[in-house]
Amino acid sequence: MRLNFTDVTMTIDLPVLDNTKETQLPEQLLNRKIYVETYGCQMNVNDSEIVQGVMTKHGYSTTDTPDNADVILLNTCAVRDNAEKKIHERLNHLKYYKKRNKDLVVGLLGCMAERLRADLLGEKNLVDIVVGPDEYRKVPELIENALTGEQGIAVKLSRVETYDDIIPLRTEGISAWVSIMRGCDKFCTFCVVPFTRGRERSRGLQSVVDEVKQLWENGFKEVTLLGQNVNSYRDDESGYDFADLLDACANAVPTMRIRYTTSHPYDMSDKLIETMAAHHNICKYIHLPVQSGSDRVLQLMNRHYTVEHYKERIRKIKELMPNCALSTDIIVGFCTETEDDHKLTMDLMRQVRYEGAYMFNYSPRENTKAWKMEDDVPLDVKTRRLNEIIELQNSISRELNQEEIGNVHEVLVEGPSKKNVMEWQGRTSSNKVLIFPHRDELGYIVGDLIHVKVSRSTSATLFGEIVSN
Repeated sequence: MRLNFTDVTMTIDLPVLDNTKETQLPEQLLNRKIYVETYGCQMNVNDSEIVQGVMTKHGYSTTDTPDNADVILLNTCAVRDNAEKKIHERLNHLKYYKKRNKDLVVGLLGCMAERLRADLLGEKNLVDIVVGPDEYRKVPELIENALTGEQGIAVKLSRVETYDDIIPLRTEGISAWVSIMRGCDKFCTFCVVPFTRGRERSRGLQSVVDEVKQLWENGFKEVTLLGQNVNSYRDDESGYDFADLLDACANAVPTMRIRYTTSHPYDMSDKLIETMAAHHNICKYIHLPVQSGSDRVLQLMNRHYTVEHYKERIRKIKELMPNCALSTDIIVGFCTETEDDHKLTMDLMRQVRYEGAYMFNYSPRENTKAWKMEDDVPLDVKTRRLNEIIELQNSISRELNQEEIGNVHEVLVEGPSKKNVMEWQGRTSSNKVLIFPHRDELGYIVGDLIHVKVSRSTSATLFGEIVSN
């Protein structure tokens, strides 16, 4: 069933904030510090950068610690129950800061804020403001009101908000996230995104290209185009689709690496695959969530494709890009999933041979269609099936990485590895982490492209030696 936009919004009887103008904070409130903590997906990372961009325009500076913050914002995720539990636990930890600073403003942003709305105000005697993903322009005014003791909430979903006129605050790194669209129209039965982020709308093609060009001029070496379903991107004015946008970005910055996520198998077109194959700077990596290897379960999930359609897309990708790496999402124990359904998922994994996978037990979410279905797979069965899926994927990843030994990859240097400062790491076009020795005399720096020959591997990581470019 396709829901109307009004089905996923609600009216809350609170003071209406004026969103037609930029709110300027009084002089005495300028130069306050804001701390933002991000949970969940890359879209949330980009949203946090948008919020920080809004706040710095209103006189706030950012801080990387809550210790000296005047405002603490948690940008939340609602995709799984465990993600929300983390936020409730984190709020307990933040009580310390509230006791120490009675003027501290604490706010919840994002998907969890949209889903639970007014229920979160005053949570743990702590939360002052609650702001949904389409209301970030109102954060300065809500904070100003909170400083005078007034709690505030802004969670109305929008059919037009894309934040394309706001410059996200990016303070470090060589890789950047660029949101090209917001919301989703697919209404998978397990997913809360259409209810927490609203209906699908895209930014104009030229505004995305201009932002990518600006990032290159500012020293960024890699960009990832973001959307809940990038494949359904469409510029309403020109009619350009995602393949056109990808082509335009690749041509605008021919020496910048370009990635994207996430794709929906139903909308993965030949044109998009051909565009990827045509450009060296479009990374050869696709995250293509399958969720299940059973047609019966896919139908219950309202995924719009069959396993055969999915495998045909994989065949086309491999035909045009033999070395393209693939990853996926898999939900284990969805409503009525049988042992046969579970085995079909494992069979598909063996056939496709993903480089990696995000694998989760099914978690019922309120407002979704699946919420009304019976969550009838016992937890112990889910856990056992999930462990089998994880074990299989680790085995496949280990085998694929073993096959990489002797191969030479162009690697974007990211900096010191987490485990050993004498080793540095980078990422291949296929999105694999490659560790290599660091020696000052070699002369490379963060952001350089170097060539590394793989000498050994684990299921998660490649190791190698630098070779001449």
